[in-house]
Parts: sequence; structure tokens; C-alpha cells
Amino acid sequence: MRTRTTGTRTLHPGAWWVWALGLGTAASRTTNPLLLTLLVAVAGYVVATHRTDAPWSRSYAAFVRLALAVLLLRVAFAVVLGSPVPGSHTIVTLPELPLPHWAQGVRVGGRVTAEGLVFALYDGLKLAALLVCVGAANALANPARLLKSLPAALYEVGVAVVVAMTFAPHLVADVGRLRAARRLRGRPDRGLRGLAQVVLPVLEGALERSVALAAAMDARGYGRSAEVAPAVRRTTAALTLGGLLGVCAGTYGVLTAEGGGYGLPVLFAGLTVALAGLWLGGRRSPRTRYRPDAWGPRAWLVSASGVAVAALLVVAAAYEPSALHPGVVPLAAPTLPLWPMAAILLGLLPAFTVPAPLKGALTAPPTSEEPA
Repeated sequence: MRTRTTGTRTLHPGAWWVWALGLGTAASRTTNPLLLTLLVAVAGYVVATHRTDAPWSRSYAAFVRLALAVLLLRVAFAVVLGSPVPGSHTIVTLPELPLPHWAQGVRVGGRVTAEGLVFALYDGLKLAALLVCVGAANALANPARLLKSLPAALYEVGVAVVVAMTFAPHLVADVGRLRAARRLRGRPDRGLRGLAQVVLPVLEGALERSVALAAAMDARGYGRSAEVAPAVRRTTAALTLGGLLGVCAGTYGVLTAEGGGYGLPVLFAGLTVALAGLWLGGRRSPRTRYRPDAWGPRAWLVSASGVAVAALLVVAAAYEPSALHPGVVPLAAPTLPLWPMAAILLGLLPAFTVPAPLKGALTAPPTSEEPA
């Protein structure tokens, strides 16, 4: 079957992930609800204009619902278990459950203050924004094409990650299809009874898909590896593990105020060592790429917009901490800082630089390394 070319077909899938992770990093640097809402709106607008009709694109709604559930759960925990923020504006006083002496510092019930609820709302909104950013990347980037772009040393790990990423969208699509079929037949699709009769066909379909994927991977020679010297194998493991530890330590330093001095140097050193290990590790997994995705000018613009949003919010958190982290004691309405707002609006650049996909366009056929 012939296919029509979509606008996002030429964009490297890694660019969408860099852009989304940049927005997620920006969300982790603030608790201002106005800035977090703007981040969610930016991610949602780009997804609404550039996602395709592929199964993984339909998972964005599931991530949004998950984000809302996390937000409500965070507020519910603050109501039931209390908040570390002291407050003077009591909303309601719940019956308090007496706990043994060894559980001092923990309470169930008691006073619910407006300050504690606002603090929990800000904290939960930050977690929800992170989930929305990850959902945006999952909806825009083709996971099978992303697998092609991974270094050869990470191919086996990448397959496991891609299978895990594609399982959720297919699961959501199967549940929706089966519920629609039950409604057409006049059968219940809600409640425990409807759920019990939907779960079994969904699991059966997932098992059949797993068997078909395993057969396709075996037919394409998955798992074949070349012989390498033991010294090269040990050097590869040492460089990769050491580099990843450096990346973790550097990332922690960048994301925390205490590690501002050592964060970036350790992060860059870890990335260099890890890339050297990946280059050596790629020698044991020789493979060719059919129609490799090029990292073109649009991919640079998309990824640069996400990196710019993250970098500017990190700088703003250092120079304007009160604007990015509004206080709740005493209660005050949050303000919208202008130049952090302008920095977040840079995340809209993909909406204007990447051509929107054709509505109803068919997706490209699987390449030689994509699952059938």
C-alpha cells in the first residue's frame, strides 16, 4: 500500500524527546502554578497540532488523565496525612487517629489548613506537568524510529524500552476498541463486570502481539553479535558504567542548588566517558540502517527550543527564586514573571517550524529494523 508523506516524517524522533525533556526540566525548577500551567498549555498545543493518527499518539490523553490523578492524589494525601507547612487558616478539622509513640511526627486526620492545601496543589501540579511533558514526547516521537537511531551498544536495551513504551498506547487503544464493541452489542462496558470482561481479551491480544514481535525480531537476526576481545569488553563496561555514574552525579548537581559548582563539569565529563564506552560497545553489534533519520535544521530548532526553555528557567530559578517558588505562608496570589514566561513561550517554536502532519495520512511502512 502506498503512503503519503507527513510533515513529521522528516523530523528526527530524538528531537521531540530533547524538546519534551527540556520542558520537563523547566517544570522541575518551579512551583509557580501560572508557569506550570503555561508549560502544560505549550506542550498540549504542540501535541494537538503535530501528532498523527498512529497508536502511540493516542496515548497522550492517558498521560493527561494520569497527571490529573497524581494531582488529586497529592492533595488527598495533604488532607488525610497533613502537610509540613504550618498554617493559620483552618478549613476543616478531621477526626484524628491516635498513633503509638514510635510514630511521632506522623498524623492521620486533624487540622486541614489552606496553606497546606495550596502547598500540596503547587507540588502536585509540578509532578503533573512532568507527566504531561513525557506524554507529549511519547505522542510525537515514533518509538520504532527512535530505536533505529540508538547507538549499536544500546540496541538491546533500546528494544526493551521501545516495547515498554509501545505497550501502553496499544493497551489504551485495545481497551477503547473493546468498550466500543460492547456498547454496540448492548453489553455493559463500565463497572467491575464490564472491566472483568474487557481485561481478558486485552491480555490475550497483548500476548499475541508479543509472540508476533518475538518472531519478527528472530527473523531479522536480533541478538546476533560479533566477537570482541575480552580487554575491549572490560574497557567498554568500565567506561559506560563510569560515564553513567558521572551523568547521574552531574544531573543531581544541576537540579539541586547545592551542586551548582560541580554539576555541569561532572555532567559533561560523564557524557564524554559514556559516549566513548558506547562507541567501543557498538563494535560487538554490527548492523546497518535502512533509510536512517537525518538530524536536519528543523531537528536542531526543535531541540534547541527545549534546551533554551530549560536553561532560561534554571537561570531564573537562581536569580528570581521568589517568583518561581511563590510562598504559601502567608497566603498570597502567585505572580506571573515576564521573562520566565517569555522563555516558556519559546517551547512553541516547533508548532511554527515543523510542518503539521496531513490529517488521516497513513504512517510510513516499517523499515528493516522495525517490528512488523
